[in-house]
Amino acid sequence: MSQKKITIILQARTGSKRFPRKVLAKIEKQPMIWHVINRVKATKKIQQVVLTTTKKKEDRILLKIAKENKIHSFTGKTNDVLNRYYQCALLFNADPIIRITADCPLIDAKIIEKILDFYTNHKYDYVTNIIDRSFPEGLDVEIFSFDTLKKANQYAKLKSEREHVTPYIKNNPQKFKLFNMKNELNFSELRWSVDYKKDLKFVRKIYSELKPKKNFFMRDILKIISKNPDIIKINTPFNKKQDYFDLIKNIKIKF
Repeated sequence: MSQKKITIILQARTGSKRFPRKVLAKIEKQPMIWHVINRVKATKKIQQVVLTTTKKKEDRILLKIAKENKIHSFTGKTNDVLNRYYQCALLFNADPIIRITADCPLIDAKIIEKILDFYTNHKYDYVTNIIDRSFPEGLDVEIFSFDTLKKANQYAKLKSEREHVTPYIKNNPQKFKLFNMKNELNFSELRWSVDYKKDLKFVRKIYSELKPKKNFFMRDILKIISKNPDIIKINTPFNKKQDYFDLIKNIKIKF
């Protein structure tokens, strides 16, 4: 039997309904997916990265980008992403699996490492930072065993459970041992994922500020925001001014 490998499976497609082809949108002259690939490759202790996408013709460009960046790729069912993950993990002997999505161009290798270290040193089936959010949206990390993924693929029946990979796991705490990692301060109102064009505008601004750095992390981004707080208004709506002030106060505590 082949040796199990700590694997990042990166979920990507070009067919987003809200923002078509967003993963190919340029940030500092490279497509967004290029940045996500290279940011997750910086994670210590991982043994392989696999990009998984659909079999559609429009997604072949993602396979080309994966090859150019020297990572593996896998194609599977379009809407049954849970099965796609399972078949991918099976083929590449992935265990544990680190799930990252391609709409997170600010994904932080240090946060992945922190959650992976916790997973490795404790007996949990699933460790994440998204059940009770405290990190900015877009620094989302989910880590789970192959056995956990296998059970989810076997027993998940709802369309929503199969489209989004992990709902069956999260919704069945009596069947799986779950752990949610919290940040010391609550930054859950910050939007660092790309779902809309205004999100891309924010991310481009962050990259333009930090581009001299080969790699940068949550702390670096927060430092930029602490110096220019209004930058978060590009894509983060605030119903109350006080919510904005409270969030900025939390950020400034760090700096």
